[in-house]
Amino acid sequence: MTHSIHTLSVTALVIVGALIAAPAIPYSGETFVTCNLNPDGDNFLALRECGSSKCDMIMRLPPDTFLETMNPADGSRWREVIVRDGLQDDSYAGPSGWVYDKYICAVIYR
Repeated sequence: MTHSIHTLSVTALVIVGALIAAPAIPYSGETFVTCNLNPDGDNFLALRECGSSKCDMIMRLPPDTFLETMNPADGSRWREVIVRDGLQDDSYAGPSGWVYDKYICAVIYR
């Protein structure tokens, strides 16, 4: 029994050590565009202060607004983004906030 616990402890330490020693891969963002908006409805996507519809709106994003994600998708429906002034804008100087991912589509570069 003691041998099994010791082996399990050593195995856990090896796994944790490997995770800590692994180099971090930087996230360089992904480009999205607002999409799936209802032209017969409000026809905008709210940029919000946090990832919830209860958070204050920073601004209204019209159709085809380019966005850069700040973090990889984590399984929630909200994405932290920076508003881009077109595809050529790499300044990261636009407004930032949170958007609901149902209304953003990935931009595919060819």
